[in-house]
Amino acid sequence: MPIPTQPGWPLQKSELTACGIRTRVLQGGADLRATEAVVFVHGNPGCCEDWRELMQAASPLGRVIAFDMPGFGQADKPANYPYSVEGGATFLGEALRQLGVLRVHLVLHDFGGPWGLMWAALNPMAVASVTLINTGVMRGYRWHLMARIWRTPVLGELAQLSTTRRGFHWVMSLGAPRGLPAAFVNRMYDDMDWGTKRAILKLYRATGDLEQRSQTLSAMLAPIRPPTLVVWGAADPYLPARLAEQQKETFPGAQVVMLPDSGHFPFADNPQAVAQAVVPFLQAQLTRQGLAAQGAA
Repeated sequence: MPIPTQPGWPLQKSELTACGIRTRVLQGGADLRATEAVVFVHGNPGCCEDWRELMQAASPLGRVIAFDMPGFGQADKPANYPYSVEGGATFLGEALRQLGVLRVHLVLHDFGGPWGLMWAALNPMAVASVTLINTGVMRGYRWHLMARIWRTPVLGELAQLSTTRRGFHWVMSLGAPRGLPAAFVNRMYDDMDWGTKRAILKLYRATGDLEQRSQTLSAMLAPIRPPTLVVWGAADPYLPARLAEQQKETFPGAQVVMLPDSGHFPFADNPQAVAQAVVPFLQAQLTRQGLAAQGAA
């Protein structure tokens, strides 16, 4: 199915406050009051701007939404917020309620996976489809080196405090054979004030016992069986490519698209390839939902 050729709708910025967190919202599409939407959830250390290009490509299909998660981007970053999988899922649910969204096509990346999938498990009737970009249910996964450092008291704080712009560019270049746009990396670094660094430490330290969490989440998601697309940058140094096919254990029938020369951020290092996979998938799901609604009427 071809990618829609009509120009994307301009993305509009606004703000909302959910769970006590004021945050930035990006939206686009012909109807910003539609109750069905494609919802993009960024990971660590991203923000809603990560999705701008892909949102623009998908906006002719329907309403598209992204926002900064608590502690990231331009969202509030209070020290006492519960930065956790559960806290993120709760925020996501409240934000969608305020935006009037009842039916969701999730597009998730990195830690957006745990946040979004936990929300999906708790709101099965609201899930229309799932797109996983270098994320998912991590059965048998062990923390990568940086995550282990962040989870270690004192060492994690020292690592965050000593990160320079040059060092951040070097870390982001690992496992990125195509390279990442300098503007993309610089924006991430500029957003990483102490509030974000503190949020990262709290988030990773609150997410223990990965295997038990993964087993529980997989069992909760299994009955939903939403249409699922998995897109994976095979050179990802943090989440190995074997995890892509593994998503079929939780999401039977999932389509898997492997991008051999992309890393952890394929929507940034190869946006055209990601759009070629994601946009037709979303178009098929939105068309099917529309036909089903017409049939019910």
